[in-house]
Amino acid sequence: MQRRRHLLLVPALLAAPGLARGQAPWPSRTVRIINPYAPGGTSDIIVRPLAERLQQRFGQPFVVENRAGAGGTIGTAAVAGERPDGYTLLVSNTGPLAVAPALFPNLAYDPARAFTWITMLGGAPIVCAVKGDGPIRTMADYLAMARRRPEEVSFGSSGVGSAGHLTGVLFGMETRTQLLHIPFRGAGEAQQAVLSGQTTSLWDTSGANAAAIRGGSLRGIAVSSAERIAALPDVPTAKELDLPGVVSTNWFLVCGPAGLDPAIGARLGAALQEILADPATRERLENVGVVSLGTPTAAEIGSFVAEEGARWGHVVRTAGVRPG
Repeated sequence: MQRRRHLLLVPALLAAPGLARGQAPWPSRTVRIINPYAPGGTSDIIVRPLAERLQQRFGQPFVVENRAGAGGTIGTAAVAGERPDGYTLLVSNTGPLAVAPALFPNLAYDPARAFTWITMLGGAPIVCAVKGDGPIRTMADYLAMARRRPEEVSFGSSGVGSAGHLTGVLFGMETRTQLLHIPFRGAGEAQQAVLSGQTTSLWDTSGANAAAIRGGSLRGIAVSSAERIAALPDVPTAKELDLPGVVSTNWFLVCGPAGLDPAIGARLGAALQEILADPATRERLENVGVVSLGTPTAAEIGSFVAEEGARWGHVVRTAGVRPG
């Protein structure tokens, strides 16, 4: 009986993540989470506290590495080329996964094939902001200046192909104005450019700019959400300002390289969703303008990314957006 019980355990042990290849159970060492943007942006604001909670949960370090460049495509491509062993993950968003395929003809990865979707973290609208003590006080002021000085009114974003960049393009299409886009490596650089007077404005994720707007150094003049957000209740939506086409959300998700063990993906997804459901985590994210997008399955995330790719690809082609 003892020998039979031992034999029955063998298949279960081999089915555990890693053990089928003679490896220790996952995770048995440091897990890297690649953020393809510079420090200080919304991705950082979201993922760093989550990494701390994952470390507590699994008893191994979860280290966030910023690998910025080319609108988030450099870090995203790096993860696509990693081994699918669960030790290199990616926190990415609309730009590298939905916009980049239409924007960069020689992109090093295909989002539909290069990744294993794990979980959706949430979404944040884009805010248009100007210097807090500058001459622009409202969207009406901004529009008047843009129409009076074509291609002189500039806006910064987190990079070519970012959700902020494309929302600024949507604004130009909707209002028939010509704005000058100036890409940066992340939200922090775009914000500093406005504060220093290098750029007139920014179109960037609300999460990275809510604190500066509440503090007064920046002035938010519109958000791209369908309704006002709790983090910036005094900032009107573009729809309120008769700009119904300027609606967008920068969504954030965690994924791994294609071929990730489903058991590892399931454990990670369950852990992240449990953390995200915690009231303290939810409140912290909502305070920076990040709202829940539900708990879609991996297949549903894949369909969603494909739909967003079609939507933003149309904007890229219609507006003639180029990498620059």
